[in-house]
Amino acid sequence: MRLGINLGYWGAGMDGDNLAVAQEADRLGYDVCWAAEAYGSDAPTVLSWVAAKTERIDIGSAIMQIPARQPAMTAMTAATLDSLSGGRFRLGLGVSGPQVSEGWYGVKFDKPLARTREYVEIVRKAMTRERLTYEGEHWTLPLPDGPGKPIKLTVHPEREHIPLYIAAIGPKNLEQTGEIADGALLIFPSAEHLEETALRPLRAGREKAGLTMEGFDVHPTLPLALGDDIDALADIFRPYTALYVGGMGSRKQNFYNQLAQRMGYEKQAAEIQDKYLAGDKAGAAAAVPRQLIDQTTLLGSVERIADRMTAYAQAGVTTLTLAPAGFTLDERVAALRAGTEALERAGLA
Repeated sequence: MRLGINLGYWGAGMDGDNLAVAQEADRLGYDVCWAAEAYGSDAPTVLSWVAAKTERIDIGSAIMQIPARQPAMTAMTAATLDSLSGGRFRLGLGVSGPQVSEGWYGVKFDKPLARTREYVEIVRKAMTRERLTYEGEHWTLPLPDGPGKPIKLTVHPEREHIPLYIAAIGPKNLEQTGEIADGALLIFPSAEHLEETALRPLRAGREKAGLTMEGFDVHPTLPLALGDDIDALADIFRPYTALYVGGMGSRKQNFYNQLAQRMGYEKQAAEIQDKYLAGDKAGAAAAVPRQLIDQTTLLGSVERIADRMTAYAQAGVTTLTLAPAGFTLDERVAALRAGTEALERAGLA
């Protein structure tokens, strides 16, 4: 099992340390460094900066938001980053959510599966450097009855095939991801529930495409915190879990809340959402079960983290991306080093 590092959002308060964290991950042999975007920092700018200051580690977008860019622009960005980084770029895509898509980008959040499928097809075709034509429900290239003509990408990516990942949570999205992508970016993954919440639909999608899980990257992100007091460590992630389960999306359309329900936390997920949407963020955080946090993070000593890593590897994870907690650079670097030590102790390196 390989390790990755997620820098999160630029502007989240630890910006000055992010380059040092990425460089330490590069030195330690981490496989990939991801950067996120929502409605603040964009991922490609951060990744170009990290690529220029590192030597070996891959750089990946987790995620580049589909409503933010036309697919041909995403192909241009992917090809450029792959060329500039010497073949180290991984393209992670996702539809975001209705609040960001419609509130920030002004793009209707409708038919996300069909839109994602068309988007991926256009991006892949553009990066082959064929002349780009496409006829779909959401995009037609070139536009009919106008001056547009089929154009081909002028940038030569370093590789013929840039790995493409999709951030997926719901069963239908996971199945389609297995069918059309090279890997799945997962959030709030529980090793104990991974088969029913992720692997089963991913496998169904692979089978639909006539493929197996061989070579497909099952790639969850897990926060990591070192220490002896598990309760205190779990408390660090209460606001984070409450935000996603309670407030990320609307009452009717919160993918993370639905995931918590599929993991067996129906009553608790409803309570967290009720309190969060009512403005009681502290109450929502207090309502998050410690077991839910423990199942979806890496907490404790190196030995305990190694045991959890073993459980994820046995469940089918191929790359585990860490989001190390810490208020200082030294704490985040210590967490990174603990990740590699735990992987070695588990015999997974």
